[in-house]
Amino acid sequence: MNDFEVPDGIDVLRVFCGPDGRHGNALGVVRDGRRYPDNDSRQALARKLGFSETVFVDDPERGTVDIRTPGLRLPFAGHPLVGAAWLLDLEVLELPVGDVTARQDGEFTWITARPEWAPPRTLERYASVAEVEALTGPPPGEGWLYVWAWEDEAAGRVRARAFPRRDDGVDEDEATGAAAMLLSAELGRALNITQGRGSQILTAPAPDGTMEVGGRVLLLVAS
Repeated sequence: MNDFEVPDGIDVLRVFCGPDGRHGNALGVVRDGRRYPDNDSRQALARKLGFSETVFVDDPERGTVDIRTPGLRLPFAGHPLVGAAWLLDLEVLELPVGDVTARQDGEFTWITARPEWAPPRTLERYASVAEVEALTGPPPGEGWLYVWAWEDEAAGRVRARAFPRRDDGVDEDEATGAAAMLLSAELGRALNITQGRGSQILTAPAPDGTMEVGGRVLLLVAS
């Protein structure tokens, strides 16, 4: 998080925390999107906050939300939707791509979406967990990269790291629900993913082609 006071009306969460409650991906949630009515004001706030994503709630009853990175608007993203569903206690989130459903299951919040809604990512398998963990920054190249290796293939346990490589100040994404969903769809199985420094993301494919993505959410700053 950048070194400034978070403006009023913004909650700050950590989504996809590990079993010990640590790590997870920071998320800003603007409860009243009308305070930032246009594209420029929303992008300016997203840049100022510096989180990988910030969510603007345009209709809290219908679950209409707008997702922004520091540099662009996203049609879909995993950790912002898990976080918003948990914070606002919503069962449906309305996005331009379609409706995302959500549910609570003990300490986990789950969303159900279609993998094809996720922005494209390059999924690159590494030979070992050690190779994934040895990376000191984004590998050379352009475009969104998700590197992963089996930690325990039989159990569906994966070690992963994510690199947006889009020159917006986010060198590494700590926990990426959309990429986890794409990997689970490619492998055709449920996964238990440890990403970044120790975030945890769970996935579960459904017979109708949708995918559930789940994780823990913690509130850091209340509006």
